[in-house]
Amino acid sequence: MQFEIERIVRTALEEDIGLGDVTTEVTVAADTVARAQLVAKEDFTLAGIDVAAVVFRQLDPQVSFEKILTDGETVRKGEVIAWIKGKASVLLQGERVALNLLQRMSAIATVTAEYVAAVAGTNAIIVDTRKTVPGLRALDKYSVRMGGGRNHRIGLFDGVLIKENHVAAAGGITAAIERAKQKLPHTLKIEIETRDLTEVEEALAAGADIIMLDNMGLDEMRQGVELIAGRALVEASGGVNLERVSDIAATGVNIISVGALTHSVTAADISMLFN
Repeated sequence: MQFEIERIVRTALEEDIGLGDVTTEVTVAADTVARAQLVAKEDFTLAGIDVAAVVFRQLDPQVSFEKILTDGETVRKGEVIAWIKGKASVLLQGERVALNLLQRMSAIATVTAEYVAAVAGTNAIIVDTRKTVPGLRALDKYSVRMGGGRNHRIGLFDGVLIKENHVAAAGGITAAIERAKQKLPHTLKIEIETRDLTEVEEALAAGADIIMLDNMGLDEMRQGVELIAGRALVEASGGVNLERVSDIAATGVNIISVGALTHSVTAADISMLFN
């Protein structure tokens, strides 16, 4: 994870600074020292505070970064999240990259926490998807964990999820599952996407370990859960939002995957202010 953070931050700083921060170079003396605070402008769940520290320390290891709150904590409007002290030029060069990452990560953690709260008291867990910003997946998925959610597979390399196009290419659900079983080690589970109860029955008969109920209505989900009857884990996916997630959880599914945790969040409102 630390390697990924360093890589992401390095790329973001190179993108933003390029050949130099011309505004700072022509307005601020090179030896000017400044102190700044990161301040919450609204309530949210914090994620990415250590990533923000990496931004400034990549620019200058001598920067002092004192975090007041830690990832996973609830932040209230007006609270100071961290104090930063160092060369003013360094603080100015790192400001936008640090805020971009911190605001996005906190937004993901906040939305995730809302979904987790909505299914509290049920057996369902909230998980993310691969609908992340390219290059930021490690941070996106970390932020989900800070909001109390869990991670689905990280990428194509660490889990088997047979989707409708795999089924079409393989020649059917049974054929896809049988072929996967022949090639996989016993340590890997097989998940398959189903679109109706007929496909659920076929997936169950073929020995799927996890059956995804994709874009099904609540009644069909309940029937799917009853049909599976604990012989496989049941995941609900598609059309999940905060208004209906508690109803989805009440159908008895084990897992609810939510693309909205990462693909369409609104950045948390955070400012960096010199004082």
